Amino acid sequence: MTAADDIEILSLPLWVWQVAFAVVGVAVLVVLARTAWHPTARSLRWWALGNIVVNSGIAVTGATVRVTSSGLGCSEWPKCTEDSFVPVDTGHTAMQAAIEFGNRTLTFLVLAVGVIVFVAVLRLRPRRRDLLPMATVIPLGVLGQGVVGGITVWSDLHPASVAAHFLLSMVVVVVTVAFYVRCQEPPGELRPTVGRAPRLIAAALVPLGFVLLVAGTVVTGTGPHGGDAAAPRYGFDITVVTRIHSVLAWAVLVGAIAMVALTLRGRAPSGVRTPALLLLAVVLGQGVVGYTQYLLGLPEGLVVLHVLGSALVWVAILRVYFGTAERVAVSGPAAAPAGPADAPDRTPAARP
Repeated sequence: MTAADDIEILSLPLWVWQVAFAVVGVAVLVVLARTAWHPTARSLRWWALGNIVVNSGIAVTGATVRVTSSGLGCSEWPKCTEDSFVPVDTGHTAMQAAIEFGNRTLTFLVLAVGVIVFVAVLRLRPRRRDLLPMATVIPLGVLGQGVVGGITVWSDLHPASVAAHFLLSMVVVVVTVAFYVRCQEPPGELRPTVGRAPRLIAAALVPLGFVLLVAGTVVTGTGPHGGDAAAPRYGFDITVVTRIHSVLAWAVLVGAIAMVALTLRGRAPSGVRTPALLLLAVVLGQGVVGYTQYLLGLPEGLVVLHVLGSALVWVAILRVYFGTAERVAVSGPAAAPAGPADAPDRTPAARP
C-alpha cells in the first residue's frame, strides 16, 4: 500500500486540497450567510432546502466510502492516524485515505449550513419560537453524526455502528424536512388538507419507510461492501434478508399507489398531491435500481445510486406526511401581525 500523500496535485498532497476545499466551502457559505443575518421568508426557505440536501448527501458520500473499502482509510478518530489529523502513512492506499478524509471534511460543510439556519432563526423578526427547537436540533444532530462516525471507526466498521451512522442521518433529515415545511407556514392551528384515509396511510408510511431503511442496513451489513476487507459482517443469509427488504419496499409502493389514487380522486391540494406522485416515481425508480444491482451482483456504482434512492424515498415519504396537514394563522384581534416568515409568499416563483 502507498502513503496517502503519494497523490499530488501541483506538487501538493491531495489532503491539502481537500482541506482547502472545505475551508473555501465554509467561507463561501459564510459570505452567502449574509442573508441569514437579515433573513426573509424566501432566503430561509432556500437555506432550509439546503439543509435537506446536505444531510441527505452526506449519507450518499458515506456509501461511496463503504463501496470503495475506504472506511478505515483514516483508522483513528478524531485524528486520521495516531500521529496525524491528516492522511499520512495510513496503511491504506492513497485513494482510500483520500476518500475517507474527504468524507470527514464534508461534515464541516453540513455543519455550517445547520449553523447558518440556526442563526437565521435567531435573527428572524418577528420571532418564530416554533422554529427554534428544530433549528437547534439539526446542527446538534450533525455533531452527533461525527461522534457516531468515530464509534464506527473504533469498532472497525461493525455493521451495527455503520447502520447507526446512516440511520442517524435519516433521523436528522426528518427534522430538516419538518423545518422546511414549517418555515413556509405561519404559527397557528394544524388543519388537515385531506381526508382521514390518506392521512392514515401517510402516517403509516413513515414508520414503514424507516423500517425499510433499517432492513436496508441489515442487507448492507450482510453483503460484501463493508467498508474494509477486514470489517465484520452479519451472519445472515443474504437472500433471506434481501427478500425481507424487498417485501417492505413493495409495501411502500402499495402505500404510494394508494396515496396517489386517493389524492387524485379526492382532488387534494397540490401540496400533498404532487409529493404523492413524486413518491410513487422515486419508489418505482428505486425498485428498478434495487433489482438491477441484485441481479448484477451489487456493482459499486449501483450501490451508491441505491443509497441515493433510499434518501429520496425517505424525503418523499416525509413530504407526503407533512403535506396532509398545514398550519393556518389564528384569526382575530389576538393574532400577531404577519411578518416576513409568518406570511410567506404563496406564488410559485417564490418557492425554491
